[in-house]
Amino acid sequence: MFFCEGAEVFRDKKMSRVCSVSGKKPSFGNNVSHANNKTRRRWQPNLQICSFPSEILGKAVSLRLTANGIRTVEHNGGLDAWLLTTRNSRLGEEALKLKKRVLKAKETAQTA
Repeated sequence: MFFCEGAEVFRDKKMSRVCSVSGKKPSFGNNVSHANNKTRRRWQPNLQICSFPSEILGKAVSLRLTANGIRTVEHNGGLDAWLLTTRNSRLGEEALKLKKRVLKAKETAQTA
């Protein structure tokens, strides 16, 4: 279960338009008119700001994901299950930091 918010939350921060899960970035190309005039343009990924509940951390975590990335996390059983089963080489910087936090919290919960 997740909750998506509007982009107003992150409007003040300078962020790249990259998905934390899939790594999708803007693609570039040309608009081509009927007269074959070409002007540069870019296609933005469908980024959404979603918060996923983490059972291990005990709170909701906000991520900036594409619609496809949201489906990937949900398909793999939620945020914790997806982070723990995905290789580090396939995760972005933000997801790697979150994975380290989850692993650390899991270790402290097991020792306590």
